[in-house]
Amino acid sequence: MDDEVEVQPRPGAGETQYIDALVIGAGFGGMYMLHRLRERQLTVRGIEAGGDVGGTWYWNRYPGARCDVMSIDYSYSFSDEIQQEWTWSERFAEGQEIRAYQRFVADKLDLRRDIQFNTRAQSVAYDDAKQRWIVETDRGDRFEAIYCIMATGPLSVPKDVDIPGVETFDGQIYLSGKWPHEAVDFKGLRVGVVGTGSSGIQIVPVVAEDAQELFVFQRTPSFSMPMRNGPIDADYMAQVKANYPALRAAAKSSYSGGVRSISSRPFFSVPVAEREELLQDAWRRGALALMGTFSDLLSNAAANEIVAEFVRGKIDEVVEDPETAERLKPRGYPIFARRPVLDTNYYEAFNRPNVKLVDCLTDPIAEITPTGIRTNARRIDLDIIILATGYDGLTGAMLAVEMTGRGGRRLKDKWAAGSKSYLGLAMEGFPNLFIIAGANGPSAFANFVILNEQNAEWILDCIDYMRAHDLTTIEATTAAETEWMAAVSSLAQTSLIPRANTWYTGANIPGKPRVFGIYTGGFNRYREICAQVASEGYRGFTFEPGQKAAKTG
Repeated sequence: MDDEVEVQPRPGAGETQYIDALVIGAGFGGMYMLHRLRERQLTVRGIEAGGDVGGTWYWNRYPGARCDVMSIDYSYSFSDEIQQEWTWSERFAEGQEIRAYQRFVADKLDLRRDIQFNTRAQSVAYDDAKQRWIVETDRGDRFEAIYCIMATGPLSVPKDVDIPGVETFDGQIYLSGKWPHEAVDFKGLRVGVVGTGSSGIQIVPVVAEDAQELFVFQRTPSFSMPMRNGPIDADYMAQVKANYPALRAAAKSSYSGGVRSISSRPFFSVPVAEREELLQDAWRRGALALMGTFSDLLSNAAANEIVAEFVRGKIDEVVEDPETAERLKPRGYPIFARRPVLDTNYYEAFNRPNVKLVDCLTDPIAEITPTGIRTNARRIDLDIIILATGYDGLTGAMLAVEMTGRGGRRLKDKWAAGSKSYLGLAMEGFPNLFIIAGANGPSAFANFVILNEQNAEWILDCIDYMRAHDLTTIEATTAAETEWMAAVSSLAQTSLIPRANTWYTGANIPGKPRVFGIYTGGFNRYREICAQVASEGYRGFTFEPGQKAAKTG
């Protein structure tokens, strides 16, 4: 189990803290933002709902939790000292190692002294007269800050349980996104896993090793590819460390913000026999090699379906029971339109005699009962239920806070028809509020750590600009926000991604607007656009002059 570090710097009860900047969230983005603001000698505080740094990874402790981005990409690039001192043990790091890395960085930069843990923002309100953000927490704290930075992340609020009867279950229920810190023993027990997205697919093979019986309740089959994980060779790691500057430069100039290779060849430009060889080679290499083999798999529906059928064939090769294999095959949406999943022996788990697939497309879950789960056709007795049912993605964390901007305008009203912002970084009507990894940037389609760095650096440069020019507030214009969202929508129309019902579009949350608002033009192009906006005096923003922005009350 990870060591818990809970540092609680707190003022007197009821005392208002007057600061330059408040950072909400202490995951990768919040940690880096806090560090950079402190470098500028700004008074800054961080608040975090968890008991230590880590963000989503603080909570993601479920069996098999592992990052699906290569370790050498999924790490900070800003400090060569940190890069040289930290050594990853595996190609794809498990959750415990990622948390250890985050704690290492927090120790190195002495971040915890300025973070208040176990604290949630309840109200975030802009005071027009004071030109400050007033933030109140669930622990009675009150902050007044010139700048408010939302580093709450796109995947930090697990979706509500949407199965009737959950409160009646006599056994144990665990949520993958809020897993307990202590180990859970499955030996000799009947376990049900509901959900077969990334988390469920990582959980199943691990729990299958210990459970007496494991029932996998599959509501939407996912395309999953072998991760092919393994230890990182010491000589290779030494080469990486020696070449980090070039690797980072290449990553920041790439579509995904990582060093994963992406081909420029269209699918149908390659003869059939050669295509088959390339697909087989990509499958052998594993990870997301298949996705990067051709350039048009997310724009050419015919090419996409051929690759989808190739993966369906691989399921047939692995799963021994033909009926189970058929039920595991995803159909009705393009491959890669849902979040690509990487697994270790997921399909192989269904060859174990103790693992049973429950196809909820043909036999949906009716309710959770005191003794287990009842589907339309049968009752299944269980001792433990694991809900790997996903997140209220992209907008959930910000909408969970009562947030009001200029003139008392509510974010819930502004986003009633879907999220909208300028560059995914700022919003009209919400002065001096910045978002890291916002819903309308590259978000889920970029290397998250590098995206967080880029966003934080852009915000810092913007604050520097304001202080240098004696500007009190910055706010996106309606025209700039509208133009940006039109560009995001136009790009989405060329992609196959919106054709799937996913958390990308809000389809997994009842009543949520069905909108695809993620920028799909690539991290490299996004980075260029953000830099261009800044170089043109922050085109698309308006400023208010006033007292020196660094002063606090």
